[in-house]
Amino acid sequence: MSIKCTVIALGLGISLGIFSTQAFSQNQSDVLAEIGGQKVTTQDLEHKEAGKLLQAKYKYYIAERDALQQYIDDEILEMQAKKEGVTVEELLKRHVTSTIPEPSEDQLRFYYEGVQTDDTYDAARPHIIDTIHQLRTKKAREAYLTQLRGDYGVVVELSQPSAQVEIGDAPRIGSDKAPVQIVEFADYECPYCQQVNADLNRLRGQFGDQVSLVFKDYPLPMHSLAPKAAEAARCAGAQGKFWEYHDSLFETKRVQKSDLKEQAGTLKLDTARFNQCLDNGEQAAGVKKDVLEGQRLGLTGTPSFFVNGRFMSGAISYSKLREAVVDELSTKKTSGQRAALAPSTTK
Repeated sequence: MSIKCTVIALGLGISLGIFSTQAFSQNQSDVLAEIGGQKVTTQDLEHKEAGKLLQAKYKYYIAERDALQQYIDDEILEMQAKKEGVTVEELLKRHVTSTIPEPSEDQLRFYYEGVQTDDTYDAARPHIIDTIHQLRTKKAREAYLTQLRGDYGVVVELSQPSAQVEIGDAPRIGSDKAPVQIVEFADYECPYCQQVNADLNRLRGQFGDQVSLVFKDYPLPMHSLAPKAAEAARCAGAQGKFWEYHDSLFETKRVQKSDLKEQAGTLKLDTARFNQCLDNGEQAAGVKKDVLEGQRLGLTGTPSFFVNGRFMSGAISYSKLREAVVDELSTKKTSGQRAALAPSTTK
């Protein structure tokens, strides 16, 4: 995987800056070593040793992304301030702080009722005003910066780390021909996975057949009930109701073994067949296979996503997921489909 140079292209045809990531700049075909005359390429290394490389690259990417964002913000503020003949401080006062309305007394009291404090309203009031003012200032500043990015035609081309993920016969919802394929490694006891499941359903509702979702089990060591819950979803899948059961687990958050069997009845599965599958561990090998794949990739937490191979991890917001999908759809329109996922070997 290579991280591209980052180019901020401005509407006036001015390039603000180019950031190169030398440590991660090799192309997939770059030869890194030779062993007995056999060439070892970047792709060879990253496929076999992904577990040692992916997380490090992702952490670097996050740091570089944040630094780049700050750089862009600083530059466009400086340029706009120069254009208006003022300082940056005066610019922000003109377009941000002066536009922020003061909260009404009703708004202050409503806010006060929603916070846990032993202070009286009169004692808490100044702090509430400060907090609301800070929140509104932050929101207004971001809105202004978003406007400036559009005005100056800012384009960011910083690539996320990516990896090949073996799809195999993992459960999929949507077409395997969809232009955007999201692979999720998740744990049924993970609170972040529970939260993001609704966002993934919302994403599919918005983009329809443009998005396909693949689910991979990655029960974490600290969640003792998660492996059996993963088996249960697969047992439901053997009866054609994987996704219904999968959604039910994330919505109810009930993963005790008795709950797993009860939910099978609620979904009108053949409970005798389901119970036998669960009690005998018929799906344990499949769960273990996914875990080994996650370990090979170096995953350390859930949820972990691969959006057309691009790695994202942690409590990802809906806006970030949507942004990744939009970016992939845009990329495909201009440069064709990215070879990011290993092809399925089974249906």
